[in-house]
Amino acid sequence: MVKFPEGFLWGGATAANQLEGAFDQGGRGLANVDLVPTGPDRYPIITGHMKHFSFDEDHFYPAKEAIDFYHRYKEDIALFAEMGFKAYRMSIAWSRIFPKGDELEPNEDGLAFYQSVFEELHKYGIEPIVTITHFDMPMHLIHEYGGWRNRKLIDFYERLVTTLFTRYKDLVTYWITFNEINMILHAPFMGAGIVFNEGENEEEIKYTAAHHELLASALATKIAHQINPNNKLGCMIAAGQYYPHTHNPADVRLAQIMDQENYFFIDVQSRGVYPNYALRRLAAQGIQIPFEKGDEELLKENTVDFISFSYYSSRVASADPKVNQQTEGNIFASIKNEYLKSSEWGWQIDPLGFRITMNELYDRYQKPLFVVENGLGAADKLDQNGRIEDDYRIAYLKAHIEEMGKSIEEDGIPVIGYTSWGCIDLVSAGTGEMKKRYGYIYVDRDNEGKGTFKRIKKKSFDWYKQVIATNGSNLENI
Repeated sequence: MVKFPEGFLWGGATAANQLEGAFDQGGRGLANVDLVPTGPDRYPIITGHMKHFSFDEDHFYPAKEAIDFYHRYKEDIALFAEMGFKAYRMSIAWSRIFPKGDELEPNEDGLAFYQSVFEELHKYGIEPIVTITHFDMPMHLIHEYGGWRNRKLIDFYERLVTTLFTRYKDLVTYWITFNEINMILHAPFMGAGIVFNEGENEEEIKYTAAHHELLASALATKIAHQINPNNKLGCMIAAGQYYPHTHNPADVRLAQIMDQENYFFIDVQSRGVYPNYALRRLAAQGIQIPFEKGDEELLKENTVDFISFSYYSSRVASADPKVNQQTEGNIFASIKNEYLKSSEWGWQIDPLGFRITMNELYDRYQKPLFVVENGLGAADKLDQNGRIEDDYRIAYLKAHIEEMGKSIEEDGIPVIGYTSWGCIDLVSAGTGEMKKRYGYIYVDRDNEGKGTFKRIKKKSFDWYKQVIATNGSNLENI
């Protein structure tokens, strides 16, 4: 039996664009994520290789309505409270606060909405963990400025965060600047509003956008600490250790390189400097980071307070071009691991890899960790009694929580909390499906947007309630 520390923040996590809906209500402006449809065009759009800036009749756009949290947040938060949540990780829709992104004054309706959400959380003693940007940005900033490739976006982000930190000074303490910032390299339209033009150096554009986001993150950290010294600012990475496919040193070296590609962003946000390996590799590719006067000082003087991350699976790297059997359904392509089972969507299930990843992160940065995403996507079905017996989800979460507990108790890693992903069913970021469910709460909504939005507790709802009530000491299935 593992003992979790007192005050450990158990809870769940969501993102605005995947659950709020109401895409055109309350003064909200159009966002990039609104225009990402389901179906075969989703991947080329989110990777910036297909320009798609308006709705059409040929696609279904799940973010338009999502699960209607915008109108149902009080009902949903009451369910979170019934489970005993200590924390709820959520995000702000930038285009609710600044509909176009470059206005001088914010939209009061949007500010009032989030204030009401925060107040509702506090009513139940639930700590908001707020991601400032979770794969969303106003489309006007993409039309007019080209997304994060343009340095002007730092100014617009500064105005956004100053507004948020000031308005919610007494309501929010934990902030995350960018969700899975390393996704710029894998889904640049979703991660940075980037659409590539023919003949452009895509790698240079991605790293230019990354530089601007890193500067914006440091600036946000500076402003947050100035407005409220009690604010805690975190960075966030899509984590998962790369294993070498064999003992071949070439495989070991490639796994190291792949890990460094992801850790690069957190190296800058946590250590305050660009790592030498990144500067050398980028220079070898002819890529110049667009440093300007004051950039190095801003990064160095405003490092994050904690490291937050998502973990779903580990990955495998092989230097042998003949080894190419890939996992399915994941933006991160990886070679299959013969020692692991996979989810319905091809994600490798690796609880021990969770512990390995946590050790790697803490050894690298020596800052508190915050697990802000972890979970199992599955095609849950109502049985003849109208229940969802999701024992497979309970087994997945139990195994991962056990390894997290060992990381805390045996490895001595400080962990702030654990907010499992998609605590209520929502739209999948990767596929746009509703069928791929993560929640403790079922939402009656399908891939085509049909359903009543009715909320139904799954078996895992009562299980997680037990986990929280015992502070992680009872993980047994009920």
